[in-house]
Amino acid sequence: MENKLIYDLLFLVVGIILLIISGDYLVKGGVGLAQYFKVPTLVIGLTVVAFGTSAPELVVTLESVISGKSAFGLGNVIGSNIANIALVLALTVLILPMPVAKSTIKKSWPVMFLSGLVLYFSMYNNTVSRTEGLVMFALLILFIFRSIQTNKVEKSEEEPVKPKFPIWLLLVMIALSVTGLALGSNALIHGASGIAAKAGVSERIISLTVVAFGTSIPELSTSLMAAIRKEMDISVGNIVGSNIFNVYAVIGITSTIKPISLNFSEFKIDLHYMLVIFLLLFLFILPLKFLKSRANGTIVQRLKLLPGGNIGRVEGFVLFSLYIFYIYTIL
Repeated sequence: MENKLIYDLLFLVVGIILLIISGDYLVKGGVGLAQYFKVPTLVIGLTVVAFGTSAPELVVTLESVISGKSAFGLGNVIGSNIANIALVLALTVLILPMPVAKSTIKKSWPVMFLSGLVLYFSMYNNTVSRTEGLVMFALLILFIFRSIQTNKVEKSEEEPVKPKFPIWLLLVMIALSVTGLALGSNALIHGASGIAAKAGVSERIISLTVVAFGTSIPELSTSLMAAIRKEMDISVGNIVGSNIFNVYAVIGITSTIKPISLNFSEFKIDLHYMLVIFLLLFLFILPLKFLKSRANGTIVQRLKLLPGGNIGRVEGFVLFSLYIFYIYTIL
């Protein structure tokens, strides 16, 4: 019995490591391939990199649903969306406060909140059907297209970047990464389900905590290192975009391949918590400020909406505290 637990822990750790390494090299290979074909950096960021960072969630969710463990897949997506904001973003802004672009507040956040509502109502009847999956995927394509069109105006002239590796090596890198993602997700699910069975913990809790954290590690490590190096090109928009892909790409593609059967009541509290975190983020990034002015000899305060916002350490502490509270309540 003890040896079996050790093997399950080993599978879990190996699975997470494979997902991290494979996801990282999938992004590198994809970016290099896009550079080889002279695809603009903007398009790379909105497609290749976004897909690469969501690849661990996609493979884990798809593997879970196909193997009859839908709770793992859905818990992975919901838990990852909560962790991306209340853990990844929170820890990052605790190190370095982040500026928030106007486009994130006006365009990206509403799309993310809509994706949360779409996920909620798709799960409401205990099945995410192929039709709902196709609608999600169509919304993803629309989001990518609109983002590219919107940002073309802001895009400055840039010199084509020469790829660091030959094309054959990039193709091998991508192929090995995809293989690594498949093996890593299989090992992660095997280890996590074994540990859940031994500890008497439900698959929902394991997926919302351990599995979600494991698939969010790439975003966490990237964001923390960038904050430590004070690379200000990181923005809240990256986290928001990742959450959009988690729903529209991960759930959309998975349910298109195979409809997802579930127990809505099992995830009801988690979905509510996710939507509350989404709304709280909006309140934190909304650039409202009280400005003082004189009118008829008296000082008047008025609320004004500024062009851009900022999320700082206080907000980061609140979000991180809420994440700790959430984990405490479900364990």
